[in-house]
Amino acid sequence: MAHWLMKSEPSSYGWDDLVRDGGTEWDGVRNPTARINLRAMKAGDEAFFYHSMDERQIVGIMRITREAQPDAKDPNWVSVRVEPVRAIPPVTLKAIQAEAALAQMELLRQSRLSVAPVRDEEWRKILELAG
Repeated sequence: MAHWLMKSEPSSYGWDDLVRDGGTEWDGVRNPTARINLRAMKAGDEAFFYHSMDERQIVGIMRITREAQPDAKDPNWVSVRVEPVRAIPPVTLKAIQAEAALAQMELLRQSRLSVAPVRDEEWRKILELAG
């Protein structure tokens, strides 16, 4: 199972929205590298839900329930289906930046990337920081 980090602006679609809906189509991604990452996702993979913009924190864990298919809004892009797994105590961007073990995390290396892989050791460290 692979791990990912997927960003969304909470004012547009946040963790509470995902929980309320029970799942959603993760669409609207318009970055070539993020598209590659979406295409690499497999059903059963898990992803951190990251609130971007003002909050800048990981707030939950999602599961990929359907692999990439053409985005309904533009078939040149792709979308995946996700569902909530559980909320976690927020792990802020500042906490991630302060952790030496996370220095190579894609969130820090390519900060504008909305869908990024998370290495197993990074996944464990984030969960450790969340308590």
